[in-house]
Amino acid sequence: MSSKGYIHVIDDEPVIHDVLGQLLTSEDYEVEISSSGEAALEKMGPRTFDLTLLDLLMPGMDGIEALKRIKKIDPAAAVIIITAYASVESAIAAMKIGAFDYVQKPFKNDELLMTIERALEHKRLRDENVELKVQLKQKLSFENIVGKSPAMRNVFDQVRAAAPTRSTILLQGESGTGKELIARAIHQHSDRAAFPFITVNSGSLPPDLLESHLFGHVKGAFTGAVTLKKGLFEAADKGSIFFDEISSLNMETQAKLLRVIQEREFMRLGGTKTIKVDVRIIAATNTDIEEMIRDKTFRQDLFYRLNVIKIELPPLRDRKEDIPLLARHFMDIYSRENNKEIEGISEDALDILDSYRWPGNVRELENIIERAIVLSKSRMITRASLPPFFHLGQPREDTGPEPEETLSLKEQTQFYQKKIILTALRKTKGVQKKAAKMLGVKPTTLNEMLKRLAIDVDDLV
Repeated sequence: MSSKGYIHVIDDEPVIHDVLGQLLTSEDYEVEISSSGEAALEKMGPRTFDLTLLDLLMPGMDGIEALKRIKKIDPAAAVIIITAYASVESAIAAMKIGAFDYVQKPFKNDELLMTIERALEHKRLRDENVELKVQLKQKLSFENIVGKSPAMRNVFDQVRAAAPTRSTILLQGESGTGKELIARAIHQHSDRAAFPFITVNSGSLPPDLLESHLFGHVKGAFTGAVTLKKGLFEAADKGSIFFDEISSLNMETQAKLLRVIQEREFMRLGGTKTIKVDVRIIAATNTDIEEMIRDKTFRQDLFYRLNVIKIELPPLRDRKEDIPLLARHFMDIYSRENNKEIEGISEDALDILDSYRWPGNVRELENIIERAIVLSKSRMITRASLPPFFHLGQPREDTGPEPEETLSLKEQTQFYQKKIILTALRKTKGVQKKAAKMLGVKPTTLNEMLKRLAIDVDDLV
């Protein structure tokens, strides 16, 4: 049987050596005994101890001084003070120096063992978090995109290969998978990095305003056009322009975008002058554009121009090994933002996060971690820190029967998307903004999904 941990007992009493040696050995701990602080310090170099049990009152070097020197050698050392002379003052002094806890002689075996287990668990979580930070620095992240899974390593490889080229790129992935972050990474690793990166939310503006936004307009082009206005394509010259949810563009705007890609030129609204532009286009979508082509709502020729290099972003449920890294990443960010000292995430909380299907993907995980940090009353994110519905792994409201086995993959996917969205809408009493936040998607994305899935919010309230 493997050891549960390596414990260093520092005490001048032989009877304590015998009692603790037998107790800890019987509990499958490996034990090292030292009779003084001086002798203990000599053993600190060759091997790192998982935990130290330190007597406070010893001849020569006392426990407080020994604790100071142990912490100087190993700042992360886990130390429990054992003393028959415990007082509030001595306990506070030891805790301020860095002791995890203290117990009094004569101690109860169960009490001591419980304190040891808590200290080792605390140390394990702290060491794990340190390791995660190291991993993040060792290229388990790409820009602000975190991941060590094979799926994400493949994405990083594709980004590195595609970024230096001039090719148009299409990013395919569910909402919340980080398409804009990938687009920014592509831009930053290209020869256009010194020039603008412009984001266009394709579904946020009416078609007429969007065209003016993209291409600009001349004075008098329409009512209210009192001056000449340059558009985003001119602003992005020599840089990159990112079309988020490009499937939202109407057919007329698609035609104009196709000309920009083909000819690298356009005209302002109401203008007659052709304007040359050097812009790299990166497009993103969470929908099946090929299906839209069949439905004649998306131009096939534009799709072929966009789909030169296609990078598919995996949903979080297919890269579960990245959840601890991502959680740690967001924990560090929002701990700083909210001035909270959060040390880690408990194992049971990580188990819950791992069992959840993440319909909102990484964005939903980020929202959950931010919420946990804001509401946390301790230094640890635990099971209790997570929203109630997370404890079940999935929303439990009855939203209809299971899909028939004969349904296609696409039909089954739509079924479960609708089920999850309906659950969120019922929880928020039909308030779409709140439902979008719960799902970890943008309100515009949720609105598009409601239309695509034929969900009538009015029927829910």
